[in-house]
Amino acid sequence: MQQGRRTARDAGHPDIVWRPDPEAMRDTALLRFMDAQDIADYEALVGRADRDPEWFHAAIFDFFDLRLTRSWDRILDVSAGIEHARWCIGAETNITLSTLARHRDTDRWHRPALRFRGQEGERRELSYAELDAEVARVAGGLRRLGLGRGDRIALFLPMVPEAVVALHAIFRIGAVAVPLFSGFGPEAVRTRLVDAGAAAVFTAGATRRRGRRVPLLETLEAAARGLDRLRHVILVDDGFRDDRGLPVTAMAELDGSEEERRIEILAADSPLLLVYTSGTTGRPKGSVQTHCGFMVKTCIDFGLCFDFRPGDGLFWMSDIGWVVGPILFTVPLLLGGTVLIADGTPDHPGPDRYWRLVEDLGTTHLGIAPTIVRGYMRLADGGGIDAMSFSRLRAVVSTGEPWTEAAWHWAFERICRRRVPILNYAGGTEMAGGILAGTMITPLKPLSFGGAIPGMSADIADATGRSLPPGEKGELVLRRPSISLTRGLWRDEERYLETYWRQIPGCWRHGDLAARDEDGFWYLFGRSDDTIKLAGKRTGPSEIEAILTSTGEVTEAAAVGVPDPLKGEALLCFVVLRPGVEAGPALLARLADAVTRGMGAAFRPKHVFAVTDLPRTRNMKIMRRAVRAAWLGEPPGDLSSLVDPGVLEEIRALGERAREMREAMR
Repeated sequence: MQQGRRTARDAGHPDIVWRPDPEAMRDTALLRFMDAQDIADYEALVGRADRDPEWFHAAIFDFFDLRLTRSWDRILDVSAGIEHARWCIGAETNITLSTLARHRDTDRWHRPALRFRGQEGERRELSYAELDAEVARVAGGLRRLGLGRGDRIALFLPMVPEAVVALHAIFRIGAVAVPLFSGFGPEAVRTRLVDAGAAAVFTAGATRRRGRRVPLLETLEAAARGLDRLRHVILVDDGFRDDRGLPVTAMAELDGSEEERRIEILAADSPLLLVYTSGTTGRPKGSVQTHCGFMVKTCIDFGLCFDFRPGDGLFWMSDIGWVVGPILFTVPLLLGGTVLIADGTPDHPGPDRYWRLVEDLGTTHLGIAPTIVRGYMRLADGGGIDAMSFSRLRAVVSTGEPWTEAAWHWAFERICRRRVPILNYAGGTEMAGGILAGTMITPLKPLSFGGAIPGMSADIADATGRSLPPGEKGELVLRRPSISLTRGLWRDEERYLETYWRQIPGCWRHGDLAARDEDGFWYLFGRSDDTIKLAGKRTGPSEIEAILTSTGEVTEAAAVGVPDPLKGEALLCFVVLRPGVEAGPALLARLADAVTRGMGAAFRPKHVFAVTDLPRTRNMKIMRRAVRAAWLGEPPGDLSSLVDPGVLEEIRALGERAREMREAMR
């Protein structure tokens, strides 16, 4: 059976740069799962999972031994419409039964559950037994404070061990965790606390970024004025007290009786996480994840597709405030591995910090964004990357933005050493995971995704919902609900339907522009909202940006379409130049020529501008809508997820100057 798993796209295709080793492939969870279900190949698995979701999800529960205290009457109910699917009807559980409690009395119990490296050289490690004891203690203390089932409890914390403990303690008592980005200002924090109706917040006095103090408690105090529903603030760092009116409790002082430490058993589809994602306009969107949805989906993505195993370690330089944070804190515990975390930034106190962390933490699965790679490409020695062996590394999981060709090959050569696959991973907060991904048994072409993830019912459609053939770009959609799909938007039913379900008939519109090739590989081209249409021709910005970065003179680029009185839409390109490259008319003309050669005369940029930086979110996505709005002088929408909104001022000034020049010429 296993020898028959090779498909047409394996067969000597010249563009394939990585193929799974046949011996290693035999031991993957994905092949073992397919053997148990008598499935011949990956495409057949995806097809059957999409046609028969009840069979597939029941098989996942069994294969990963996910714990329920009561089984389901039905796995899936769409009687209220696919927009409001209900899962695991009648089942009861708590995710902590499948993360920490399941490992008691096993050989994992005294092995590492959590490994931490701090900016100033701190090193901490907790076994499963030690982490479970801490989680139980804090859970008991939360109950003693009067917190429990259904309460929303926010986490406004750096990436420290206490954040992992706090998250799982919230899960344990049946409350709903609300992660907040540690770089938010008071208004962004307040907006989310109010919308969530948060009863408590975990925070720290401060954290540090690149040696600078970043206040957290002070920010929270400014955000929390007048919030009557906020009853408790729990400080994770000892010795810091606030005398300005906040109801502060030290995390170290939390404790409770054995009864208060118990695991709360809930309906399996009860809310687990409320994670906010930025809206184009208006307030942020609250995405709701459930106990059964979150644990099943993360096991599919990481356990099946990425082959994360007991004893493996997952490292992602992220923040608790994005969905990657809860995924990082939970996946290894579900699958018997180790949570690997570090606070601060990748390049402080030295540019080699990131690679040293990957090596020192014993990383087997590295989550990375193309933006980080492009940053290291600017350094002559890649931040000292070649001095590292990465001997334990088995997979690089990439998400956040489409790759450029140059950055992908740099990562494949310098990080992967051509032996480890780059598993592209695309989805989002709304499904706590991916729609598309590479796997450990599917070959790779540069920039490609191996295919759709089982259980996602992914397709590429036009505006009418018609499925598009290979070679045609269209909207990435879901034709059926996923178990991890957000259960609406928090307190905003109409916005949920309008944003996701009413744009394309009968489909969830994810908002990405995608295509498949004739060999079955999938590709993304950026957000469909960023799509540029010139002279009737439609393309994603990533194609144009890839041409600019491939010149060797540009490290980052953002291509946007803006209104034009003659053409309807004109192309503007904003570029960050490589160190040592001087901006000037000749360079900008060369860059415009490169786009014209690569895309055709219709796509010649109206202007190319060199800027010092581009607006990016904490999870490393370039926010093109903000670039466009800044140039046009329009309201930019929600910018709370940007690392540095100040970078837009340079673009705003360029746009203002252009408008003044147009006025002067009238």
